[in-house]
Amino acid sequence: MKIVLAAAAVAAVLAAPSALAGGATLTGTVGPGYTIALTQNGKKVTSVKAGTYTFKIGDKSSFHDFHLKGPGVDKKTSVSGTGSRSWTVTLKAGTYTFQCDPHRSIMHGSFKVS
Repeated sequence: MKIVLAAAAVAAVLAAPSALAGGATLTGTVGPGYTIALTQNGKKVTSVKAGTYTFKIGDKSSFHDFHLKGPGVDKKTSVSGTGSRSWTVTLKAGTYTFQCDPHRSIMHGSFKVS
C-alpha cells in the first residue's frame, strides 16, 4: 500500500512540471557598464517552465534600470537607484522581455515560458 501511494505521489509531481519551478531563483543584473543579463545557476535563461520564481535583481548603475515585462508582469528597478531587489513573480506561458529602459535599443533580452 505504501509503495502504491509513493508511486502515485511521484507520478503527480512528474505530471505537473510547473510545480517543479516553485522556489526557483532567477538572477538579473544590470550595469555597471552597458550590460544586462538574466541567469539561472550561472547560465543564460532562454526558457523556463511556468511557475513561481524569485527574481534577485542586482542594479549596479545609477543610469540603468532592470525592467521585466510579460503576460501579467511589469516590474522594474528605478533608473537613478542602485542595489539589490527581490521579486516573487508567477510566470505564465508566453514571451517575457527584460531591458534597460533608457538604453532599450542595446540593452535587452527575452525568454520563453512554457
